[in-house]
Amino acid sequence: MTELVTGLAKALVDEQDEVSVEAIKEAACTLLRLRVAPSDLGKVIGKQGRTARSIRTILAAASMKAQHRFALDIQQVGAPPSAVRDSEMCQSDRDS
Repeated sequence: MTELVTGLAKALVDEQDEVSVEAIKEAACTLLRLRVAPSDLGKVIGKQGRTARSIRTILAAASMKAQHRFALDIQQVGAPPSAVRDSEMCQSDRDS
């Protein structure tokens, strides 16, 4: 799944070398933390979050085949870790 998210993100951004995806595995869910250059953050999120929502939809469809849940967290390179814990991110993804 990391390759899927990496490929989608690299197709959207200008600074492809700055794209990285980290997989953080939990028991019931794997959090994929996508990091892009600050100047590319808006391109990955899109207007009103539509691009990010579309990436999450594709990830959810691929997750069905893998029979494992995946959540996506989008951050800019160099940003401090998010205040939301990884386990909470998987939980909130399930609730939405």
